[in-house]
Amino acid sequence: MFKTEKAAIAIHTNLGAIFVSLELSRSTWLITSLSPGNGEKMSKHALKAGDVAGLFNLLSKLRDRCRARTGDAYPIVTIQEAGLDGFWIHRVLEKEGIESHVVDAASIATSRRQRRVKTDRIDGEALLRVLMAYKRGEPRVCSMARAPSPDEEDRRRIGRERKALTAERVSHINRIKGLLFSQGITNYEPMNKDRRQQLEVLQTGDGHALPTHMKAQIARELDRLELLLEQIRTVEDERDALIAAQTAEMKPSPVTMLLELKGIGTEFANILWAEGLFRHFDNRRQVAAYAGLAPTPWQSGTIDREQGVSKAGNPRLRVTLIQLSWLWLRHQPDSALSQWFNARVHRNGGRMKKSTIVALARKLLVAIWKYVASGVVIEGAIMKRA
Repeated sequence: MFKTEKAAIAIHTNLGAIFVSLELSRSTWLITSLSPGNGEKMSKHALKAGDVAGLFNLLSKLRDRCRARTGDAYPIVTIQEAGLDGFWIHRVLEKEGIESHVVDAASIATSRRQRRVKTDRIDGEALLRVLMAYKRGEPRVCSMARAPSPDEEDRRRIGRERKALTAERVSHINRIKGLLFSQGITNYEPMNKDRRQQLEVLQTGDGHALPTHMKAQIARELDRLELLLEQIRTVEDERDALIAAQTAEMKPSPVTMLLELKGIGTEFANILWAEGLFRHFDNRRQVAAYAGLAPTPWQSGTIDREQGVSKAGNPRLRVTLIQLSWLWLRHQPDSALSQWFNARVHRNGGRMKKSTIVALARKLLVAIWKYVASGVVIEGAIMKRA
């Protein structure tokens, strides 16, 4: 007769905290928790979105139940995905003394099946497993986002609002020109100061006066365009005032240092600082990865090819760097970076300029980061004050 024994557990889970994941949506918050003394069972609770009081009440109940089962008080560790809710929930939790983490959802490993099951329940459990692996110290299990301070986050608004306003300005200008082109008019410039006077004397391609309703529509488009121009000036004044205040506080100011480089204007300097360079980076790889300019090789067996940059970073910073790289070639032709670009393009027979400019953008970002963070002057760069 065989003696029956309880099967030995291969893996023992010794929890040193109450782990909680927050799966957030516009209507519902799904709270998944794993507590000491509760075995391997994950508890799930649904709350109405935005119910912060209900969330803290639930966390308090989880802590009390855990104390009743184990006799000990355990801290709470939470995790949520970076997304539409921003960082306000993270700040609320930290204000109450709760350890909170915000994870980049794209860094979490998922099933590669073509049709994989996806529900809030499964996502909540996956977040818990990621959080526990992260707290155990497993390397490269995920990428945690560093929440900016409220002031750092608010400073971004200036550059982002100006970009939205300028895009809307281009839309109105194109609409006006498109309407006039349908009447054979190609020499009207909505950005000129005499745009109203010129509108009154416009004639169609067949020699008639501009139709009444079209003229009224264009006049209303000009009203919106002039409002946008005024708002852009207001945003730029706020930007300049912020730069002046920073210059008064910090000498030398990082933005002022950027403005000393020929080819970098006020808007570029503000975006470079507000969108990326205000952060602390340990090395150049972190800088390039934050901008989405890190390489993504594909190596498997005999296959060894490059897929291009990851684009898994700040898109505003990356676009600005691409634009700045073209301007850098024009204004800093004798710099080491420009010479590297020209030699690389010449070696390729004048081809692959677009891919090479992306490589230049990565090198330029690293050089600017070293210049702002450590004062390392970019080799061969011309300063405006010189």
